[in-house]
Amino acid sequence: MNETGRIPTNLRTMLILEIVGNSDSPLSPTEINDRLGLPKQTVHRLCATLVEEGFLVYEPSGKRLRPARRLRLMASGILFASRIHVARRQILEDISRQVRETVNFVVPEDTGMSYIDRVETDWAFRVQLPIGTNVPFHCTASGKTFLAGLSKKTRKKMVSALQLEQMTPNTITDPDKLLAELDTIARQGYAIDAEEFMEGMVAISVPVMDSRGRFMAAVAFHGPTIRLSTDTLIARKSLMTEAASKLSAVLADD
Repeated sequence: MNETGRIPTNLRTMLILEIVGNSDSPLSPTEINDRLGLPKQTVHRLCATLVEEGFLVYEPSGKRLRPARRLRLMASGILFASRIHVARRQILEDISRQVRETVNFVVPEDTGMSYIDRVETDWAFRVQLPIGTNVPFHCTASGKTFLAGLSKKTRKKMVSALQLEQMTPNTITDPDKLLAELDTIARQGYAIDAEEFMEGMVAISVPVMDSRGRFMAAVAFHGPTIRLSTDTLIARKSLMTEAASKLSAVLADD
């Protein structure tokens, strides 16, 4: 690569996306440019284009940028690259065989957690949450796993911004109680949905982390309470954490 000023525009754009995507927190155009050294007008123009095209979005303050839906969809597409997809699928199928329930690979979206891959149980009676389903953050095992992976400051801000809708009698709708549970989840490394999203369904989720210890996705399994209890979920926690480690290794090897 030549001098920064000679980097082609398309590569400059990719570098901005890489910087924002690798950051643990939103960045202002000036903070982005601290790592690039481009003319100020150039980086602001490129950031504006990326916002207009749906790759980046400004935080409510209007000062800092974070990945938007189009960039997250691109990242999800990379996760579906053939070699990664095959390896991930084998891991999910292995968990499903052991727990005999539906296993999901779930990633965060603006409006909740999105199911991007799953292996169905062979039980005739099962809870249907197909690929593409979007579920809330505050009352699902995968959503709480994601929230618990945020820094305490970011976690508090996000919880305060969420609409804590009462989905079942067990849904936590008090922000302080939810934050207390998220603290526990962050310490123990897994989250339980104890009929908080849907009556008659329980679930367990663990985080899949990248090489820098940041949340990438959640791996979870769920089932009806006629077969599962929170105790049986926790008894299978080690299977889930082992699978999450394998998934992290697969994604890191790409």
